[in-house]
Amino acid sequence: MRCPFCAHDDSQVKDSRPTEDATAIRRRRQCSSCGARFTTFERVQLREIVVVKSNDSAGEPRREPFDRAKIEQSVTLACRKRAIEREKIDRLVSGVQRQVETSGETEVPSRVIGELVMEGLRQLDSVAYIRFASVYRAFNEAKDFEEFAGTVRDVGVN
Repeated sequence: MRCPFCAHDDSQVKDSRPTEDATAIRRRRQCSSCGARFTTFERVQLREIVVVKSNDSAGEPRREPFDRAKIEQSVTLACRKRAIEREKIDRLVSGVQRQVETSGETEVPSRVIGELVMEGLRQLDSVAYIRFASVYRAFNEAKDFEEFAGTVRDVGVN
């Protein structure tokens, strides 16, 4: 494993243990060159998944490899400054990844992934749910927030 500090390509595993949700192995490593310590996560990848992004023009939709980090970044941003434990965010992201990988499809539309994230956030935190929805559904005006927030109350999210 390459050291993120000095880019030396040899490191030693000091500690290994499963994550709390048992979807990955957390490894503490130490660089044999600079001595820096860092953490890596190993996850099982069942198959190569391609995300099909919708295209606004009449051309072909874009395709790109599934990237767990993009989901994690979006969810983390939606949950920013909320009292949500990191483990809950990781469980949500792992759950979305697991659903995508076990769907049996090699190509998954980005809207499917977006809806899975929306459902997970709806159950996790109503404010994070509304934040994510505002970007995902491209709210343009304050009334868009108001209408969506009304549906959140109707669902009974706290």
